[in-house]
Amino acid sequence: MPQQEFSFSQQTWKRLKKNKGALFGLIIVIVAFLVAVFAYVIAPDSSPNADLQTVEIQAKKPGYSQLFLKIPANNRHETGWLSKLLHGSPDDYGYLPITKYIIRNDSLAVNKYIDEDTAVVRYYAISELTNNQPQKFIEQNIVTKRYWLGTDRFGRDILSRLIIGTRISLAVGLIAVLISLIVGILLGALAGYYRGWVDEVIMWLVNVTWSIPTLLLVFAITMAMGKGLWQIFIAVGLTMWVNVARLVRGQVLAVKELEYIQAAKALGLKDSRIILRHILPNISGPIMVIAAGNFATAIIIEAGLSFLGIGVQPPQPSWGLMIKENYNFIITHNPMLAIIPGLAIMLLVLAFNLLGNGLRDAMDVKAS
Repeated sequence: MPQQEFSFSQQTWKRLKKNKGALFGLIIVIVAFLVAVFAYVIAPDSSPNADLQTVEIQAKKPGYSQLFLKIPANNRHETGWLSKLLHGSPDDYGYLPITKYIIRNDSLAVNKYIDEDTAVVRYYAISELTNNQPQKFIEQNIVTKRYWLGTDRFGRDILSRLIIGTRISLAVGLIAVLISLIVGILLGALAGYYRGWVDEVIMWLVNVTWSIPTLLLVFAITMAMGKGLWQIFIAVGLTMWVNVARLVRGQVLAVKELEYIQAAKALGLKDSRIILRHILPNISGPIMVIAAGNFATAIIIEAGLSFLGIGVQPPQPSWGLMIKENYNFIITHNPMLAIIPGLAIMLLVLAFNLLGNGLRDAMDVKAS
């Protein structure tokens, strides 16, 4: 029987599977994307931006648990499943931290938690707490919450904000990479294919952009466009296209001299068709590698901007913003509040770098 022929993509996947580091990175990236999509389903606090604040339990260490009395809100919210998946749903209850409670006939006496040494007694009518269903009182209105990663300085659940913050990091990375690829591939392909004055103008623009420090360029774009999530997407994307343009230009210069490109020109095919149908598909490997590296770079830039206060704005959860809000606890009693989002950034950036290195090796046709 003839030996089975593998396509380039199958050979790439076969080599990629042998690279344990790249496979680890791919798994982390896939898990991160799933967490980002289903963030409000997974997060213990599914309120919008995981912004349920309980200031009495601020800056608690991982594993902390607290008893709560659920008090029905005046306004109930009806949220569809799609809206909840995308934006979360406001909680229909207020949560009062308590240390203990006593039921006396049709009323409830609770010790409201203030701090470790202080509590205040409050009284509530059970009928008001349960909508006149007192038999379901204990199972519905007295709950214990465990904060697996602790609480921040506003008493919000760190785990929930970490999960929802995954969306910000991946969204910035994804959109910034798309912007950088569109601009970089377009300018790089034009420069490499046409050469001459087109190449000189584009390379002059690349060199000027490259000479400006990335962080200063992002500052300038952000200050000009204002603070906000979409401004960060655009600012980060417009600082990373130069790497893509230089790579694409070099690849196009090499590929356009090959025989099949010369044959396409001899047949009278349009330049746009040659570039889109014959050149770009054959340089997709290096482009994918640099896209993975730019993804990691975008995550770091976004975290840095949020830490400096010109990136994602509160109450939206961002890993960089979480470090900013809690970094003062590093030298006090609870350094994990700032270390945890820092570890998340490190793990995701490492995953993209490992995946990019693995793709580079797997797509090397000279590899054995």
